[in-house]
Amino acid sequence: MNNEDKKLQDEQLQKETVEAAETVSAEEEFVEITAEEMQIARIAELEAALLTSDAKVKEAQDNVLRARAEGENVRRRSEVEIDKARKFALNKFTEELLPVIDNLERAIEMADKNDEALKSMIEGVELTLKTMTATVEKFGLKQHNPVGEVFNPEFHQAMSIQESAEHAPNTVMLVMQKGYELNGRIIRPAMVMVSKAAAGSVDMQA
Repeated sequence: MNNEDKKLQDEQLQKETVEAAETVSAEEEFVEITAEEMQIARIAELEAALLTSDAKVKEAQDNVLRARAEGENVRRRSEVEIDKARKFALNKFTEELLPVIDNLERAIEMADKNDEALKSMIEGVELTLKTMTATVEKFGLKQHNPVGEVFNPEFHQAMSIQESAEHAPNTVMLVMQKGYELNGRIIRPAMVMVSKAAAGSVDMQA
């Protein structure tokens, strides 16, 4: 092999070495780019998973808050219903008891208190009435005896209207039967006589 051939061979070998080095460098760069892209893709995947997890956590929190609010509403409604049932459980019983109280009051009013023979009996009836009214008052029963009050159709039932010069118009002059309410609810209005202006007073005003 002469010098010329050896020189050509060296140049060819050098060229192949450079090309091989360039190929290796390109492959390494490709590998590096591919790894970076994979890392970016993995980060994006993790971020998406995190967002999904956050959304699920928020949904779970919202569900817990809704369930808690609904539970609180149910508890409050139950308390209201229980309180209402407790207040008015005796409503029917009280309505049946009122005539008994009325009869005891009438018996006391009609009894001859000057009769010594009846004195002890009257005292017994009065004590019975007092004990009964005190007992039912503990359960929210309140008596209405509106003599002298302004007539109120929500609490009073007008049985008659009479002229009166002694009372202002629309005043309760007489209570024929006392009214009662149970825990703020009217269970029997008072039966009353209501005043109206006397004809003479109207003429004088005119």
